[in-house]
Amino acid sequence: MKSHRSFYRALAIGAPAPFQSMPVALERMIHFVPPHMEKVRAKVPQLIKQVDVILGNLEDAIPLDAKQAARQGFIQLANDNDFGSTGLWVRINSLESPWVLDDLMEIVPACGEKLDVIMLPKVNGPWDIHYLDQLLAQLEAKAAISRPIRIHAILETAEGVNNVSAIAEASPRMQGISLGPADLAASRGMKTTRVGGGHPDYKVLADDAGDAPRASYQQDLWHYTLAKMVDACMAAGIKAFYGPFGDFSDPAACEAQFRNAFLMGCAGTWTLHPSQIDIAKRVFSPEPEEVAMARRILAAMPDGSGAVMIDGKMQDDATWKQAKVLDDLAKLVADKDPEYAKFYQVE
Repeated sequence: MKSHRSFYRALAIGAPAPFQSMPVALERMIHFVPPHMEKVRAKVPQLIKQVDVILGNLEDAIPLDAKQAARQGFIQLANDNDFGSTGLWVRINSLESPWVLDDLMEIVPACGEKLDVIMLPKVNGPWDIHYLDQLLAQLEAKAAISRPIRIHAILETAEGVNNVSAIAEASPRMQGISLGPADLAASRGMKTTRVGGGHPDYKVLADDAGDAPRASYQQDLWHYTLAKMVDACMAAGIKAFYGPFGDFSDPAACEAQFRNAFLMGCAGTWTLHPSQIDIAKRVFSPEPEEVAMARRILAAMPDGSGAVMIDGKMQDDATWKQAKVLDDLAKLVADKDPEYAKFYQVE
């Protein structure tokens, strides 16, 4: 294990120093774009105004014969657009693939100054992060890139879940971790072909009450993993994200899954289809009533100490911290979206 003195030291001569604290950014939705498709790239200028993060996807869902076109398409969309406050990410191919080295060797020199985050799939342990960390430092130094590119891991193997805390703490480049339910289901041997969401057969049954029908209640397949991931991320000072919800025909279930993740501590989610953008924006932006209540708590306890009664409920330092989370998020949202600034009464 590295000493605390060397943890924030650049890993290559001439590479930028790692961030000692993460840049503040609103990342409610990470919107996936297949960059090999010209008609999709043409929509990027409009998408920049609608989403918090645009991600060029080079891995799953990109045909094998389109891998090179996707890489070049991403470089083009990165260099052709001004992203402003909207994040620019790329999901590279997995480390065991034959495409990953070309992904990094071509993308980092070509658009490293614009690139905020590299999403790394199928992370099994901290060793995967260490490899990418060192290689990025070398490429940044060679290309004279002025700021470090951060790393976002996808939790989609049983081994990765086992090592999630070590992954979260592996590098100062770590921006966050996303749940990858589809590959994780295969890795675990789960009996489902769904991408995220629940399953009608995963349920508990009410006690037998004689002749009365027994009620059943569907449970969340991902609750344990999501909670473990959120704890690992929060302990390491990075962000947790829900991953994909694959059923575009069921917006109600999508919203319910996103809301569970938001309530548990996730900062955002993936959006794979334009119809999911507004759902993510709505869910991962706090309700105006919650923000108003948070501000009442902060106003009644300016320094966060002591205890007060508001509407018959006790508020103390613990609820002050909860209120601060909501108020800080509301300010970020208001800065990005004028409509939410009106909802939150922020000028």
